[in-house]
Amino acid sequence: MSKPSIPQGTRDFSPEVVRKRQYIFDTLRGIFELYGFQPLETPAMENLTTLTGKYGEEGDRLIFKILNNGLHEKNDADKAKLNAEWTNVLSRPYSTPVVTERALRYDLTIPFARYVVMHQNDLALPFRRYQMQPVWRADRPQKGRYREFWQCDADVVGSTSLINEAELLCIYDQAFRKLGVPVAIKINSRKLLQGLAVISGYPEKMMDITIALDKLDKIGWSGVVKELEGRGIDAEGISKLETAIMIAGTNAEKLASLEAIMAGTEAGAAGIAEIRNTLGYFAALNGDAGSSIDVDISLARGLNYYTGVIVEVVCTHPDVKMGSLGGGGRYDDLTGLFGVKGLSGVGVSFGIDRTYDVMEELGVFPVQLAAGSRAIIVNFGGANEAYALGILQQLRSAGVAAELYPDAAKFDKQMKYANKRGVPYVLLPGDEERESGQISVKNFVTGAQQLMSVAAAILLLQGAE
Repeated sequence: MSKPSIPQGTRDFSPEVVRKRQYIFDTLRGIFELYGFQPLETPAMENLTTLTGKYGEEGDRLIFKILNNGLHEKNDADKAKLNAEWTNVLSRPYSTPVVTERALRYDLTIPFARYVVMHQNDLALPFRRYQMQPVWRADRPQKGRYREFWQCDADVVGSTSLINEAELLCIYDQAFRKLGVPVAIKINSRKLLQGLAVISGYPEKMMDITIALDKLDKIGWSGVVKELEGRGIDAEGISKLETAIMIAGTNAEKLASLEAIMAGTEAGAAGIAEIRNTLGYFAALNGDAGSSIDVDISLARGLNYYTGVIVEVVCTHPDVKMGSLGGGGRYDDLTGLFGVKGLSGVGVSFGIDRTYDVMEELGVFPVQLAAGSRAIIVNFGGANEAYALGILQQLRSAGVAAELYPDAAKFDKQMKYANKRGVPYVLLPGDEERESGQISVKNFVTGAQQLMSVAAAILLLQGAE
């Protein structure tokens, strides 16, 4: 019999890892709720027609499709109906839906847009939602990239105000500060990218230019130049793009330089105004205008549905080599993909798995997360076991996570168990303790041990680190 295994690109999570991941979720949930966002969940699978064509050609290839069950039960009329639906979506005949009609969700944004369209008459707009669920992509697994991973999104739909963008920047800033991860929050505008296409002399190649710029961090400027050349951009156009991309200085200085370069470019001017106003709102909300926000004209965000301000978060610690920890932006017509026009939205996403990996690498998780229990009570058996059960009940009633070793095993075995669990304290309810109504508390970190009242032990453990 072969050894059991799990699919490539997926992982098991040990209790210690789950606690650490839950710490991230709880931190983000608290911040989202503070900003008035409401929780939402959608199904793991969506109709394939809901997802296809929303992420660009590369994204479509990475969608995990689900084979139909009961295919043999489908009659010719059902198959014809499926093919007609797909022909309508793709504007060409397509036979694959006879085999698959559903897919695992690729992200949380498109399902959210679908939800808004389906429930638009029941929602109070603007609608602010956050969502924490797994997504799936048929990608090549590598460090920081998995086939099954969790996303955590926050979106506002039904408002065009740039205050929404600023608040999402505040959420990013506050969240990563709380988690102890040093980051830069990059900001740009798709309108500025349209302006770049205009000044390069290729306004019709905006998407080609965007796709090339999106690879700057991975392949460097020389690699981007080759990409641009391969997409038909001449040397003069590339030179103009380079002038804009290489602008340095403070955010204010960058925007001033871009104003000069983009003079007479309507889209570029609109993008500069968007960024400038968003930064102004952020300063008013955050009280720290010089925070981690960085205007980055090379930021592209490859997804097709972004129309305005776009953002991306990267870790700035010199020892951490990781891609983006989050990103998002404005999508003025996302619900239009499902036939509902005029509902603008903006949202950001946290990469939970990458954030976990970075926090683990930096060692910034609270120490007490690893153990779970604050204390383990040694089981000496007999009357002492009954006494220990009473203490256990008092600890838990006081909100102290604790457990009693279930068997009256050898003392060394119980102590090794406590050490392996990594608990900070061990309680020893022996004869002396039972007879005096007290408890001996051993600090597993310092090795110190003292006899005290149960009430004093509870106060100690309530403040245990």
